[in-house]
Amino acid sequence: MEAKYKPAKGSDWRVRTDKQILIWWVFFGFILTINNSFGQVILDDPKELRDVDVVEHLGEFIPLDLTFVDDLKDTVQLGDYFQEDQPVILILHYSNCPMLCSLVLDGASKAVSQLAWKAGKKFQMLSVSIDPRDTPVDAHEYQQRYLKMLPDGTTEDGWRFLVGDDKNIKSLADAVGFKYYYVEDKDQFAHPAILFVLTPEGKISRYLYGLDHTEQDVRLALLEASDGKIGNTIDRLVLSCFHYDPDGEGYVILAGNVMRLGGIATVLILGIFLSLLWVRDKIRNREAK
Repeated sequence: MEAKYKPAKGSDWRVRTDKQILIWWVFFGFILTINNSFGQVILDDPKELRDVDVVEHLGEFIPLDLTFVDDLKDTVQLGDYFQEDQPVILILHYSNCPMLCSLVLDGASKAVSQLAWKAGKKFQMLSVSIDPRDTPVDAHEYQQRYLKMLPDGTTEDGWRFLVGDDKNIKSLADAVGFKYYYVEDKDQFAHPAILFVLTPEGKISRYLYGLDHTEQDVRLALLEASDGKIGNTIDRLVLSCFHYDPDGEGYVILAGNVMRLGGIATVLILGIFLSLLWVRDKIRNREAK
């Protein structure tokens, strides 16, 4: 009977070791690929990130007289987009960003698409490029791409994309506390991921950090910025139950207000119940006579 070949234990160990080494090489290659993709954020020298930050200027006004060019090639001022009772979501980005800007805009589109309100009706969306080399053509291409992610019926006026010169860009960025940095050897901008929510008067109301925003956080931020004017009574009651937690970077339930509203609701229900009993007794006494 022919004997079957069995590999020695040592050779079996070497095969497994070679596979492990191959897996590690693939893993490190993947990490290097990610590092290049996120070049505007993950840099070789952490010192290059020294100017990337957000300095909150809550309650301060942005200069509405700054001049830009929109996606229609028209010269405009920021003030043109601030209307009565319409808060504004402001996003700073640039067209040649390898990944982060797209993630920021994707996150904003996803959250806004879940709102019951439409951009241009109850609130305004405004994107401004931080790269002075961007053109109105770039702005138009971005606008058309992201309008498709919003509900049907959203007009182009609901989300405008602007470009401008370095002076006006930096003035706006400084006003909202958006600290970014140009990485010359990569020809990219290192910058934070954030949405700015402003009041109809141009006052900074809220900073929404990160890439993924819940519908609740965006809705409550818009309600807060409009002072409750764009929502109904239920929306305003919900807003009174929440407050913004800067550490958690989101809206959380404020237990005290919930208990107060619960107490008020209890008193109202009890009052209605007692009133019905009083009316019923009055009717019974009248019939008894």
